Amino acid sequence: MEDQDRHVKRREFLGTAALGAVAAARTLEPVEWTAQEKANIQTVNDFCAAWSTRDMAKPLQFLSDECVYRMTETAAPAKGHAKVIEKLKSYVDATDRLEFKIVETFAKGPIVMNHRVDSFVSKTRPLTWEGVGVFLVQDGKIKEWSDYSIRVSR
Repeated sequence: MEDQDRHVKRREFLGTAALGAVAAARTLEPVEWTAQEKANIQTVNDFCAAWSTRDMAKPLQFLSDECVYRMTETAAPAKGHAKVIEKLKSYVDATDRLEFKIVETFAKGPIVMNHRVDSFVSKTRPLTWEGVGVFLVQDGKIKEWSDYSIRVSR
């Protein structure tokens, strides 16, 4: 009788677990982005594309005046346009060509995350950075931007 009870309980457990897995899979189905999320993604995409101009004024127009930027997960934040320019200008000035290639994007509310490969083509200071950018977008401007490195090659 004990073996039969154990067999029934195992069957109940497996049946319940299977139903739970199906329910979880349903909640993981892709959800359509809201109009605001689409607008936030467009802001971040336009911001990333603006870097290819190498004109610092172009990407800065997408940042709020009080923006905060973290170049890597261990870097101190730069606050405001002047500090962001100070942080990035030497990289931009040293490049012959600059490209932020977006590989994948995810958005939820005011948060946009993108997996990118940033290429700084230069004879003296070449750099390829792969990572994830996390952006907080408010009122059509990027208020916070943090980059998290996956791989850097020189």
